[in-house]
Amino acid sequence: MLARPNGGWEPLIALSAGVRAVEAPWVATCARYLDELVEWNQKIDLTAARSAEELVDLTVVDAAIMASASSGEGAWVDVGSGAGAPGLILAMMLPEARMTLVEPRDRRVAFLRSAIGKFGLTNTTVVRGRSDRMPQGGADVAVARATLPPAEWLREGARIAKSAVWVLLAREEPPSLAGFTSADDLRYEWPLTQVPRRAVRYVRE
Repeated sequence: MLARPNGGWEPLIALSAGVRAVEAPWVATCARYLDELVEWNQKIDLTAARSAEELVDLTVVDAAIMASASSGEGAWVDVGSGAGAPGLILAMMLPEARMTLVEPRDRRVAFLRSAIGKFGLTNTTVVRGRSDRMPQGGADVAVARATLPPAEWLREGARIAKSAVWVLLAREEPPSLAGFTSADDLRYEWPLTQVPRRAVRYVRE
């Protein structure tokens, strides 16, 4: 069963994100979020992570990679947000961004709304539904993780976002879409579990 590590979440979060915990104010909020997630996960299925290390990597790393390559402003949308990764963590890392979490499952929506209120994330809102609830060009940046196959997500993200679409990949090759080009192609590993990852940011040509 998932539980808070003996040394707390902060050292794992800092190692996973490649930051010093004392210099990143979002780390403490993320640790509280993980406590909340673990508590809720005992009642409803929020994560498939099997260890604290896997949970931290899954929660933190993709968000940290995207945040490091972003200006930190504008309207973002995270489609199929689930328990909040990466969108809720991006909202913590990028407080100047406006984040919309799109999630169709009622219990996960309830968890997201509870976390937003508890941690004072005033830059974040939740929409219960699927990506078709989002208007064309309704956001500046769109991201999703494992919600749709990569090529399908790129097409849908391009409908939603005016500026950029992030496609997160495991072992797949990046898709292509007419009118879009790859501005960032970032290869990395989840540090605690050595899972290979790739994040590609597409922008309009």
